[in-house]
Amino acid sequence: MKHTLFIPLITLCLLCGILIGGTSAYGTPESIAAAGKVYISNVTYNPGVFFTGDTGTVSFEVTNGNTDQGVVVNHATYSDQQINLISGSYDYSSNIGPGKTRKFDFTIVPDVPEGTYYPTFSLSFRDADSLYHRALVKVDNTPLELTDLDQPDTFTQGKKDTIAVKVVNPRQNEVKNVLLEVSGPGAVVAPSKTFIGELGAGESKSVNFTVTPDQPTTLSLTVKYNNGDNLHKVTMNLPITFGTAKKQANPVVSNIQVKSDAGIYHITGDVTNAGLETANAVMVTTLPPAIPQDPYRIYVVGALKPDDFGSFEVTFSGENGASIPLQLSFKDADGNIITSTYDVKVSSFASNSQKNDLPLLPIIAVIIIVAGFVGGWIIYLKRNKK
Repeated sequence: MKHTLFIPLITLCLLCGILIGGTSAYGTPESIAAAGKVYISNVTYNPGVFFTGDTGTVSFEVTNGNTDQGVVVNHATYSDQQINLISGSYDYSSNIGPGKTRKFDFTIVPDVPEGTYYPTFSLSFRDADSLYHRALVKVDNTPLELTDLDQPDTFTQGKKDTIAVKVVNPRQNEVKNVLLEVSGPGAVVAPSKTFIGELGAGESKSVNFTVTPDQPTTLSLTVKYNNGDNLHKVTMNLPITFGTAKKQANPVVSNIQVKSDAGIYHITGDVTNAGLETANAVMVTTLPPAIPQDPYRIYVVGALKPDDFGSFEVTFSGENGASIPLQLSFKDADGNIITSTYDVKVSSFASNSQKNDLPLLPIIAVIIIVAGFVGGWIIYLKRNKK
């Protein structure tokens, strides 16, 4: 009899165990309802738009919308067949309190072609089914752009000129740590580096720098920037060629005359500004083999406006027959000193001056003879009248 009662008792216990286990596995109606109020409140990608192969992060903010009940989660992951997850999943249990938000961060590498992808974020509850959310991610390989805004038509050796460029961000996301670097052999660039900082989507920034070339060259302009924490760069070459500027001051020497006095040569002439800008601090002097002498070793003409002119005189000693370099210098609006030279043939001017002086001697002699003859004739006539 006791044996007969024992078997139903064991069966009843087993049934109770099954019922209790089933309730634990699938949750109570209250826990399932509580899990239903859990939602994804925010998704953040850094960078906002990836280049192919960029490393970045995605953050999911999970909010418990219950006001009086917490929920327990025990697994969170981010998966896609094309987006590489390199940080692993969340495989431990944690509680999200009422009204609280929990963030889940993942490190990813979208080593895929340009396009739009929809990886899935999944969150498992201890007492309910899982939560799934598809989070759009964009891959775009459009780089920053560098354009030339303004520069001189041509450059002059040793003259400082200003160049303006524009850095444009055509991407759909912000980039940071934007830096412009400029360099080139045979040229002094200032500043050689310009920090721009952040550039939002569709924004642009103008940058000015000066260049003083010693020779024709090519400037290399490089823009470095970070998309998220990934370094990218874009380059542009800018040729620097020499020539005559259309608007700059252009002093020209004319009406040159050379005279010699006791071994000292005097060069006189005019300087005319044939350019469209003012020539400041115009000066004239001679170069070797000439040896500048007082009183006019260097002649300061001063400032010459467009179409204005001024006279000059320089004195020097040297060998007769030599070709003397005459140096003309002036300063432009930026203070750059620009020089030019003119060769003056001393012998040709000196010989001309000598030829002009020789006929004076016989003329003077003739005048003296004529004056003496006239005087003698007058004296003769007076004596005869007496």
